[in-house]
Amino acid sequence: MNFKTLLSDDPPRSRALAVMLVLILLLLATAPFVFSGTRSLDVAAKVCVFILLVASYDLLLGYTGIVSFAHTMFFGIGGYGVGIAMSRLGTSWLAIGGGILAALLLSLTLSFLVGLFSLRVKAIFFAMVTLAVASFFAILASQLSDITGGEDGITFKVPEVLRPGFTLLDEPLFGVPIGGRVLTYYLVFFTALALFLLLLRVVNSPFGRVLQAIRENEFRAEALGYRTVIYRTLANCLGALIATLAGVLYALWLRYTGPNTTLDFAIMIDILLMVVIGGMGTMYGAAVGASLFVVAQNYLQDVMKVASDATKGIPLLPDLLHPDRWLLWLGVLFIVCVYYFPFGIVGRLRNRANTRPS
Repeated sequence: MNFKTLLSDDPPRSRALAVMLVLILLLLATAPFVFSGTRSLDVAAKVCVFILLVASYDLLLGYTGIVSFAHTMFFGIGGYGVGIAMSRLGTSWLAIGGGILAALLLSLTLSFLVGLFSLRVKAIFFAMVTLAVASFFAILASQLSDITGGEDGITFKVPEVLRPGFTLLDEPLFGVPIGGRVLTYYLVFFTALALFLLLLRVVNSPFGRVLQAIRENEFRAEALGYRTVIYRTLANCLGALIATLAGVLYALWLRYTGPNTTLDFAIMIDILLMVVIGGMGTMYGAAVGASLFVVAQNYLQDVMKVASDATKGIPLLPDLLHPDRWLLWLGVLFIVCVYYFPFGIVGRLRNRANTRPS
């Protein structure tokens, strides 16, 4: 299998984009060895999870034209599925498998019902239905404290091989101890990579072409004989299942799941921002947008603190660059990205490559 086949005959089509994607892949693949400290590895794991989560949402928004606010619900179902199973059935791989299976079945059922009954209506009404369902599920998770842990969530133990105290090799590899934390990271990394490549294959398959046709002109696709409701429902189900698996990976990494880590509506807003920044309907935009956004979320305050200290003595600047105002500057960065990259970073890079004289 060559590299082009691995990418489902959908290469970056831009030298700058290719360099950016290779850099992201290399940094994530070598994160335990390149970056020191627990925080850096936490950020790398979160980037892996959110690349997968954003890619699954791009399947709906970018490729099919479905605006859904229920994506965090499926993300949360994955986390709670594993969390409840591990806390009730014990720390075994069988419990993890059972929790994943139960979460996937619940997500499949809910996404099918929501898709089947709601995708026949206009886009804005479908978005409102998904928002109502997601809000109801978040309230339910908070109220059923005996099962979900309520607002406190669920802290659980994982199998010994995934625990930080576990040591696989007696001697460090390249100066890094190979233990449970590193093994869990690579479980998250390789699973997210495999599922991302699967989504890339889906959107470049005949099924994916139909989804794009529905996005461009639903009436024309219907006139050509495609049952658009069926295709949109299948896309909704597939996106929900991938989001559920992303929730599973995030819960295993954190060894915790709760409403603030998976079900918060702010996470849904973040997903939308990542899709728009990276570029809708590109799939590679999920990798670029999620990487930039998560890194900015975690390190923008540190950068601003350095800038604030460096500008002491200059009127106004230290106050404007104070770390407490990091959300303001994150918003400014988003506005700049939307203004200069209306089709997202990936769309802009590809358009520039296409218009460059040969």
